Amino acid sequence: MSWILLVSMAERMGFIVAIAFLLTRWPRFRRLLDHPASLTDKLLLAMVFGLFGIIGTYSGITVSPGEVKHQFPGYLSYEDAIANSRAIGVIVAGLLGGPLTGLGASLIASIHRVLLGGFTDIACGVSTLFEGLLAGVIYQIRHNEGVSPRVGLATGLVGEIGQMGIILALAKPFDQAWMLVQIIALPMIIANSLGIALFIAIVRTVVENERWIGAMQAQKALAIADQTLSHLRTGLNYDSALATAKIIYREADLAAVAITDRQVILAHVGEGADHHLTGTAILTRVTRQVLDSGQLKIATNPSEILCEVPHCPLRSAVVVPLRSGPKVIGTLKLYSIKESKPDRLMVELAKGLAHLFSTQLELGEAERQARLLQDAEIKALQAQINPHFLFNALNTVVSLIRTNPDEARRVLIQLGNYIRQNLKSSLSKWTNLETELKHVQAYLAVVQARFSNLLKVTIDVPLALYGIALPPLTLQPLVENAVQHGFAKITEMSAVEISAVDQGDHVLITVKDNGVGIDPEMQRYLLDAERDAERDRGVDGIGLINVHSRLVGVFGPESGLNIYSVPGQGTTISFKVPVNSE
Repeated sequence: MSWILLVSMAERMGFIVAIAFLLTRWPRFRRLLDHPASLTDKLLLAMVFGLFGIIGTYSGITVSPGEVKHQFPGYLSYEDAIANSRAIGVIVAGLLGGPLTGLGASLIASIHRVLLGGFTDIACGVSTLFEGLLAGVIYQIRHNEGVSPRVGLATGLVGEIGQMGIILALAKPFDQAWMLVQIIALPMIIANSLGIALFIAIVRTVVENERWIGAMQAQKALAIADQTLSHLRTGLNYDSALATAKIIYREADLAAVAITDRQVILAHVGEGADHHLTGTAILTRVTRQVLDSGQLKIATNPSEILCEVPHCPLRSAVVVPLRSGPKVIGTLKLYSIKESKPDRLMVELAKGLAHLFSTQLELGEAERQARLLQDAEIKALQAQINPHFLFNALNTVVSLIRTNPDEARRVLIQLGNYIRQNLKSSLSKWTNLETELKHVQAYLAVVQARFSNLLKVTIDVPLALYGIALPPLTLQPLVENAVQHGFAKITEMSAVEISAVDQGDHVLITVKDNGVGIDPEMQRYLLDAERDAERDRGVDGIGLINVHSRLVGVFGPESGLNIYSVPGQGTTISFKVPVNSE
């Protein structure tokens, strides 16, 4: 009789597991299984599995003294009991959702069972609560590792054995309870334990498949984003959109890919390219809806796409917004020629790509704005001429006109060269060492005239290094700093040395003076970007901090200014320029 009952229960257990498989196709249920975190989710999961428990009861087999009925009549006499699969839903609830979910599901299933009656009603109600709580405890123990089918099988065995013990302890009369347990124990323990293990296996397979799909889509999205990075960092334009659309079309196996800005189609690759033409106004209403709402839209048929051209082959689409910060600047559209809802893979790919592309566009815009700001600041600084220097130079010329007209003429020519180079530098991002040296020489010619050629200047730069590229107005401010601040008074002992040394992969450029040096207290914040602006620029135009910041911004931290100074012995300022900087 037990073997016949086992076969019958196995058939019904298969029905329960089939329902479980169908239920895992429900996206809401899958989310509950993967993230049963909130109280609402846990209660909903308890209701779902409580219903499983009720189904397990109704699909059970009525067992009367000495008789097994192969159909549950819907009601029980006092002598009747039920061999059922109720434990599957209750135990799975606890294993997947924890103690609260297990308790909730077992309460629903146990109350229902008690209301059906029979001499085991109370015993079955208590045992159902026991199994739900047992599964919840196992969940707590295995929470970090997860629940495997093997754990489900073991929990089912313990739970069903416990149920038999509770029936023997609570059901009266004992002789009838003992007779019942002899009939149902083996079939229920085996069938329900296997059913729980199968249920857990199905759920794990579904969840792991979801994660695998997500990982694959993320990997594909990252691979595409990596290939499109260099294009989108230039902004959303015809060239970057076409290159990006081609990469997505090639990598994602889609019917068509399109990218728009807020007015026109920037690129369309694939089906429909004969009328979705680059540069034309946006044709589909769904695209305009996404631009207006900033929300993803899914079109499942041509009437939802609403292409204005008859017989367009594009039948469904996913349209996602592209953003730069909070602003929607365009759309990405993935098309299919099938008239059906785009599958979840396509939707997830579109969402992932839109997020990555939006990030790339935002970073590209931020970099562009930073470059514009930096260039504007540099040009403003390069265009400055220290008015004190200019006034001193003009006064020097005035004094020379009567005593030495030729020298006055020479100084004016050099002053003109100096001013011309300042203005020219504001229009260029790069110059070379030769041009920088000419600028320095023009400056020093005016200085020497003012101080009667007392300052000794040495320039030790090999001709082979004249072509080394560097930002404009890098060297002259260092020499000006040495002249203005390096000496308390210019005497015939005052000296400035400018040198450049090839050190393989970079050139070391040095400006050295033998003046008063820099106070150690001052050295600590001399290149500190946070120091106050007036001290930064002082009265000498561009200042050390600006030269340092530009070198670091162009070449990296290793090319910033290095300052070595000993009070009373002079100052040495050096920096490195990569040989391949051009």
